[in-house]
Amino acid sequence: MKWKLLAALWGAVLAWTVQAQHVPTLEEAVRGNLIQTEWGRSVRWMADGERYTQMERRKDGLFEVVAYQAKDGQRQVIIPAEQLINPATGKQLRVRSFQLDEKEEQVLIYTNTRRVWRYDTRGDYWVLRLADGRLQQLGKGLPEASLMFAKFAPQADRVAYVSGNNIYVERLADGQRVALTSDGNAECVNGTFDWVYEEEFGCRDGFRWSPDGTSIAYWQSDTSGTGWFDIINNVDSIYPTIQRFPYPKAGTRNAAVKVGTVSADGGATTWIELPGDPRENYIPRMDFIPGTQELFIQQMNRQQNTNRVWIARVGERKAENIFTDTDAAWLETNDQVTWLKGNQWFTWQSERDGWRHIYRISRDGRQMVPITRGNFDVVDELGMDLKRGVVYFIASPDNYTQRYLYEAKLFGKGEVRRLTPADQSGQHHYSMAPGGRWAVHTFSNAAMPPVVDRIALPSHRRVELITDNSRAQEQWASLGLKDKEFVKVKSDSLWLDAWMIKPADFDSTRRYPVIIDVYGEPASATVQDVWQGGSLWHQYLANQGYIVVSIENRGANTPRGRAWRKCIYGEVGVLASRDQAQGIQDLGRQYSYIDLSRVGITGWSGGGSQTLNCMFRYPDVFHTGIAVAFVADQRLYDTIYQERYMDTPQRNPEGYRKGSPIHFAEGLKGNLLLIHGTGDDNVHYQSCEMMVNELVRLGKVFYQVSYPMRSHSISERQGTTLHLRRTMADFWLRNLPAGGR
Repeated sequence: MKWKLLAALWGAVLAWTVQAQHVPTLEEAVRGNLIQTEWGRSVRWMADGERYTQMERRKDGLFEVVAYQAKDGQRQVIIPAEQLINPATGKQLRVRSFQLDEKEEQVLIYTNTRRVWRYDTRGDYWVLRLADGRLQQLGKGLPEASLMFAKFAPQADRVAYVSGNNIYVERLADGQRVALTSDGNAECVNGTFDWVYEEEFGCRDGFRWSPDGTSIAYWQSDTSGTGWFDIINNVDSIYPTIQRFPYPKAGTRNAAVKVGTVSADGGATTWIELPGDPRENYIPRMDFIPGTQELFIQQMNRQQNTNRVWIARVGERKAENIFTDTDAAWLETNDQVTWLKGNQWFTWQSERDGWRHIYRISRDGRQMVPITRGNFDVVDELGMDLKRGVVYFIASPDNYTQRYLYEAKLFGKGEVRRLTPADQSGQHHYSMAPGGRWAVHTFSNAAMPPVVDRIALPSHRRVELITDNSRAQEQWASLGLKDKEFVKVKSDSLWLDAWMIKPADFDSTRRYPVIIDVYGEPASATVQDVWQGGSLWHQYLANQGYIVVSIENRGANTPRGRAWRKCIYGEVGVLASRDQAQGIQDLGRQYSYIDLSRVGITGWSGGGSQTLNCMFRYPDVFHTGIAVAFVADQRLYDTIYQERYMDTPQRNPEGYRKGSPIHFAEGLKGNLLLIHGTGDDNVHYQSCEMMVNELVRLGKVFYQVSYPMRSHSISERQGTTLHLRRTMADFWLRNLPAGGR
């Protein structure tokens, strides 16, 4: 009842403040500081599952690391600020992250970081000995900020790391360093990954300590023969400079990737022999089975519809195939494998019954038993309480825009039980402690900023309120804006989820133009009942005199079952644009205030591609569009992503033709703006240039804005984000007449 009371009070506050509404300016919408949302504590649970750590700033401005007891919040400083002083400079280290050894006697500190593609995965590492405060820098003699993925050996007497695409082990007692590999260079990559593995498989840290600390297993990527892409920088010097990196485009040559083991003292690597051409298969996951000298390896074929699981021993070349998973479309990597009952069983997620469920599989692969059953998808597996014999996971059987916590018996009959309270409608996220007794819980919905608390499980009992974001709630209410309204629209015979935002001064007797915000590809979803900072950019557009809409088309990554997600296999972009066109027309039939003669559409990345497909295929439905950082021709995107959903261009040429907007540019009738960053390493500026070339050939009038040396996010360098949004707003107002009629 307390949540219902809060909602009622919240509604009353909103009704009272709407009289004094403050419609955000463009600058306020971009900066996002009108609503100051707290997201709670960024916690790192400790190994015992009873405490968590976090960085905190003291009154003197210095940072320290503190630990809190989960049961009562008792605070303890475990790394005083004085122990984080760089002895060479006398200044405090800027700690990006840290990790304690198993005995909590030493701390590995990551600092002075550098960006590698998406994330700061390169920098300097220090080891702090807590007993006496001794601070020791690793990798002396190696280039500054060149170390990657450093981690303690199980005995915490050594640290392994990558530098210059080679793997090193350094002894803490005397700083002696041994190189485990020496062939690393621009084309041979040891212990980390090339661009496409990082982007599409989330692979960055490319080596593992064995549980006894005697060996290291690692990936090696041979990128020779892979096509290299060049990004030309014309803005930072009077002569252009070129950034080159291997980037395999759909249907082209991949890197050859293999896994080997080597003694932590150095020596020859033993390469594990997996069948098949290493350039026509992937090894997206590899780890040690707990307490053993055995590796658990996932090998996917290039089409990513077959995942073979192998077990290999340290020092041996041969591997045993214990299990194979297949799908007629594609498979995802299994990232949450847990070993049970003394390594007799392991957990696995599969869609083999039409829904994504958790299974347990016997070590020999002969038995596969459902842990969860039902007509719903497991969205995410969060952790386990092995004492109670349960797994915790996120699901939402009844509302695909929301997320809730459930549990199921690991050795039960597949029944599931919801733990999230029934009166908390929205999305719930959990940072769960090892052992599953405690969690930091975040609850929000599209109209309510997050409430963050620490809870006990399985009761879901609140132990401590971390933040209720009352200030953010008041700030949101004071703006007097319209909440997102969640609705259903129909395409063919299928109901799709959608939301819309109306102007603050909305008049239901008038008809308003629409701006659709689309993504529509399998990697993500847009129609989510979760707090997004008040969606101030969308609110700004709405209050220029538009109704802003988002429609979740078939193929989007929502928990509606395998058929929903994979019906687009081999034809990405075709059903999506159809659903967007039919969806907005149905919305206009349902609501008389939707003006179907003024419909705009915009999207970023895959959403930019969908924008072009909609504008070109359905020019009588969509009248104005802004496509940002788009793929014009699917052959231009990388192998792993594009072939996962489309197979190769060689095997599916017609699918690539049908899904690529560049082949339908003849259909353009309305107003179109193309936006792209020239430094985009993900969706290359080449895609924009090819689209421009085709539109020019066809004699089509369009508009274009290019941002020099901005990446896929188009956010780098001074003034970029505000300029981008101002450009978009100006284009809408000039080309899609605003306001109710």
